[in-house]
Amino acid sequence: MDATYRKVETIGVKAPLKIQGGHFATSHAHTNYYIDLTTIKTRANEAQDIAAALVRMYLFSTVVDTIICMEGTEVIGAFLSEELTKGGYLNTNAHKTIYVVRPEFNSNSQIIFRDNIKPMIAGKHVMILMGSVITGKALNKAMESVQYYGGTITGISAVFSVLDELNGVRISSVYGLKDVPDYAYYDYHNCEMCKRGEKIDALVNAYGISVL
Repeated sequence: MDATYRKVETIGVKAPLKIQGGHFATSHAHTNYYIDLTTIKTRANEAQDIAAALVRMYLFSTVVDTIICMEGTEVIGAFLSEELTKGGYLNTNAHKTIYVVRPEFNSNSQIIFRDNIKPMIAGKHVMILMGSVITGKALNKAMESVQYYGGTITGISAVFSVLDELNGVRISSVYGLKDVPDYAYYDYHNCEMCKRGEKIDALVNAYGISVL
């Protein structure tokens, strides 16, 4: 594993993407890079910069009533709601502000929303905010939950994504393969790095990294 982080920059964004090379295992795949979103998720200036960059990608006709913050993106979500309101984007809420919520997971890892949160999903135009989208499995789970609770998905946003769309819905991402062109991911049953005998360096998930 390359112990040093490399900073990746993209046009019009001040907050850099930090990546680390190696052999990493997620719950869904093996990857050759760890995408470290720690400071982007927690530093106010970086989170606001990412939110502003995302808003520039939306059509002005996009309606957003609720933002569901997956993978610890609540700070970005708060700034995203502020940028959308400031930019004059529409929402249908009576108070003319946007709900910012995070999901809860039950013992079967299914996304649930309690009775007090359900009205913020049912009948609402929902934006799903992800930290990163690699295989799309976590995002698909979020999409299914929004539909189950009666919401309409009007957009998907991510800091980093290797996918351009999922289930016919476009994914707006600040960073992607254009910025990390050699990013690769494999099904853990058919990993090229494993075939070459390269040991796994660390376990990674939305919360961070655990070196083995």
